[in-house]
Amino acid sequence: MARSRAELLEMFSKTATEIVEREFSEIAEATVISELGIDSLGMLEIIGSMERQLKIQIPDESLAGIQTVHDLLDAVEKRQSAA
Repeated sequence: MARSRAELLEMFSKTATEIVEREFSEIAEATVISELGIDSLGMLEIIGSMERQLKIQIPDESLAGIQTVHDLLDAVEKRQSAA
């Protein structure tokens, strides 16, 4: 079953907190991921964790364009609807 946008945002926030080991006050869709202090390795860990939780695979070519939380949620939603 596909998760709602709000559920995906919450999942991103919780996953980022676990991986980066830092609390985030508030994460909005417009947030630039690098501005959260998340580097490319951390980003790959977050994406991998979300893929496992949702049982999806985001194609590598889609990863290059992900700059904001909105971009990531779009990529996840696209894969959910394809699954």
